[in-house]
Amino acid sequence: MSNPVNLNTKIESITGEIERVTYHNESNGFCVLRIKVKGNKDLITVTGNAVNIHPGEYIEANGFWLNDKNYGLQFKATNLKLISPNNLNGIEKYLGSGLIKGIGPHFAKVMVNHFGLNVIDIIDTNPELLLELPGIGQKRLAILTQSWQNQKAIRKIMLFLQSHGVGTARAVRIFKTYGENAIDIVTQNPYKLAKDIYGIGFKTADLIAQNIGIPKDSLIRAQAGLSHILQEASNQGHIALSKNDLIESTNKVLSISPDTINVAINQEIELKNLASEFIAEIEYIFLSSLYNAEQSLAKNLSQLNQSHFDYQINADSAIEWVESKNNISLSASQKQAVIAAFTNKILIITGGPGVGKTTIVNCIIQILAQKNIHIALTAPTGRAAKRLTETTKLEAKTIHRLLEFDPKINNFKKNKDNKLDLDLLIVDESSMIDIILMNKLIHALPSQAQLILIGDIDQLPAVGPGNVLNDLISSKLIKTIHLTQIFRQAAASQIITNAHLINQGEMINTKYHKNDLTDFYFIEGKDNADIMAKVIEVVSKRIPNKFKLDSLNDIQILTPMNRGSLGSRSLNIELQKHLNPNSHCPIEKFGQRFDINDKVIQLVNNYQKEVFNGDIGKIYSIDKEESIIQIDFDGKIVEYEFTDLDEINLAYATSIHKAQGSEYPCVVIPLAMQHYTMLQRNLIYTAITRGKKLVIIIGESKALYIAIKNKSALNRFTTLTYRLTKSLRTI
Repeated sequence: MSNPVNLNTKIESITGEIERVTYHNESNGFCVLRIKVKGNKDLITVTGNAVNIHPGEYIEANGFWLNDKNYGLQFKATNLKLISPNNLNGIEKYLGSGLIKGIGPHFAKVMVNHFGLNVIDIIDTNPELLLELPGIGQKRLAILTQSWQNQKAIRKIMLFLQSHGVGTARAVRIFKTYGENAIDIVTQNPYKLAKDIYGIGFKTADLIAQNIGIPKDSLIRAQAGLSHILQEASNQGHIALSKNDLIESTNKVLSISPDTINVAINQEIELKNLASEFIAEIEYIFLSSLYNAEQSLAKNLSQLNQSHFDYQINADSAIEWVESKNNISLSASQKQAVIAAFTNKILIITGGPGVGKTTIVNCIIQILAQKNIHIALTAPTGRAAKRLTETTKLEAKTIHRLLEFDPKINNFKKNKDNKLDLDLLIVDESSMIDIILMNKLIHALPSQAQLILIGDIDQLPAVGPGNVLNDLISSKLIKTIHLTQIFRQAAASQIITNAHLINQGEMINTKYHKNDLTDFYFIEGKDNADIMAKVIEVVSKRIPNKFKLDSLNDIQILTPMNRGSLGSRSLNIELQKHLNPNSHCPIEKFGQRFDINDKVIQLVNNYQKEVFNGDIGKIYSIDKEESIIQIDFDGKIVEYEFTDLDEINLAYATSIHKAQGSEYPCVVIPLAMQHYTMLQRNLIYTAITRGKKLVIIIGESKALYIAIKNKSALNRFTTLTYRLTKSLRTI
C-alpha cells in the first residue's frame, strides 16, 4: 500500500469489498465507504460517487490518497466501478442489503448456504431453482425475480443519468413511469421529466438536456422554460403572467433571446399548452389548465345560479324551532346567516374562530333535514373532513373522496356527465381550495343543488394556484355573511382572543406570571439555539407534565419555514432524537432516518394509496426483507416501498402551510428573525388558530411584532373576479 501523500499525487487504483456504506447521498451519488482490501488489516475509507451501492459489492477505485485533518487517511476516488462479489461472505452481504425486494439478511444466508457461489447466476438466468428453498413459493419468486430485473434496468438508468451529471434518487420513479423505454424517452425530450416525474424539476431536466447536446437557444428549451416560469408563478398562487413579464423572466433564467421566446409562446399557444388573453389592454399568458379552470368555474357558477330551489321554508318558524330544539338563542348575525341559506343558491359564510360558524351549519342542517333535503358535507383535507364529521354528527368526506378519484383514469368519476346525487353541498375550510379543485367540484354539482361555502378568508390562501374564496367575495355578486361577534364562551379563550387581536393588527400580551394557567403562552427566546432548546424542553417535558398532553399525539410544532436552523428539517432531526430515541429498525432514505413510531407526513397526493398532501401518520412497521414500510394514518395502514419514501417526511415539526385545515390539541410555534421573509399576519394567525386547547409561541418578541404588523402578503394575480363580473348573473 502507498503511504498517504498530498492531493497532487499521481492517480492510483485499489480493489476491495464494501464492508459498510457509511454514507450515501442518493440525490448526487456521493458516498463514504469502508472497504476491505486484501493485504490490509484495517478497513480503508473511500469517498467518491456511485449509484445504488450496497455492502458485499466489490469496487475498483481510481484516485489518490489524502490525509484529512478531521477524518484521517482516506482514498478519494475520481472513478468507482462496481463489481459483483465473488466470495460467499460478499454475496451474502450483497443479497441481504435490501437490494432485492423479497430477500433480506436471513433469506440471503439460506440462499448462499444452498447454492453457494452460483446463487447470483441462478437468480439471473434460472430463478425457478429457487423454488427448492423453504419459504419460496410462486408468488415470492415472481416478486423476487421482477425486483432483480428492475434493479438491473434501474442501475442502467442510473448510470445513464449520472454520466450526464445528474443525481440518482429519482431513477426508480423514472423506471416506474417509463419502463424499459426510459433512456430513449429521456434522450428524445429530457424536459418531459419535469412534467411527468415527481421530484424532478426544470433545472434537473435542463442539466440533462445540456449534457446530451440540446442547444441552449433551442426552441424546445424555450418552450419548456415557459412552462417552468408559469409553473413557478402558479406555485406562488398566480394564474397568469403578463406577456412582457413572462418574456423578461424567461430571458433572465434561460438566457434565450426575446425573439425566440416569442416564437415559443406562439407555438405553445398553437399546441394549446398555453393560452393568451388581453385584460385591461394587457396581454396575459396562462397555462391552459388554469385558463380553462377559471373560465369554466365562472361559467358553471352562473349556470348553477340560474336554476331554482325545490323547497320553501318559513324562516321565522324554522329559527324558532331550531332554537328550541338546541336550547340556544341565535344572535342577529347568526339568524341572518341561517335565513340566507334558505334564500340564496350560493352562500358564503366567513369569520374567524369563536364566531359561531359551527352553530350556524348545524342549524341549517337540522332545519333542512326536516324537508328531506339530501345534504353532503365535504372539506379539502382528511383532518378537516374528520373535524366536520365530529361537529355535525354527519359523515363528511374529502373533496377527492366525494368526487371519487380514480387512479386508473387519473381523474374524478363524478363530473359534468356523472353528477353528484345531492340537494345541498356544504364545503368547510373553503379558503384552502385552489382553482383546479374548485372547478372540478362545481362541475359535478347538479343544477338543482345549493352550495354553501364556509371559510376564514384571513387564513393563508390555498397552497395551489388561485384565490377562490377571496375572489368570490370580492366580486360582490355572491351573498356573503361576515361573522365578527365573538361569543361569550369563546371569548374566555386566550387563543381566540389573541387570534382576533392579531387579525386586527394589534400586539398581544406576551407577559405571563409563572403561575398563570391559560391556553396561550409566549416564551421569549434569546437566539436560534435558545429557541431550539426551549422548544425541545417544552415539547418533551413541560407540556406533558403540566397539561398531561402526549408529546407525539397531541402536540404539533408549526414553523414558518422548512429551511434554516429553526426550519422543519432541523427541528425534526432534533425532535426525533428526543421523542423517539430508541432504535427499533431504522433505515436511511432520501437523506432522512426513519424508524418505527416516527411521526411522518405525506408530502403529495397519492391517489393509489388514498393518502393526501398533509396527512399525518406514524410508522407502524419496517420490513427490510421486503423493503416495505407500513404507516398508520388514523387507523388505516398504508404500505410504501422504500423507493417511495421521498413522498414522506418526518412530522414532529411541519410548516404552517402544511397545517392548513387541521387542528391539534396543542401547537408550539418557534418564531425568530431568521423567518423574516415569512413573517406575515395571515401566517401567524393561521398557526395560532390550529390550536384547540393550548398554543405556545417560543421566539423573539421582535419577530412576533413584525409578523402581526405585516399585512402585505403576496398579492396573487387571478382573473376569477373579472370573469365573474362578466359571466355571473345577479344573485
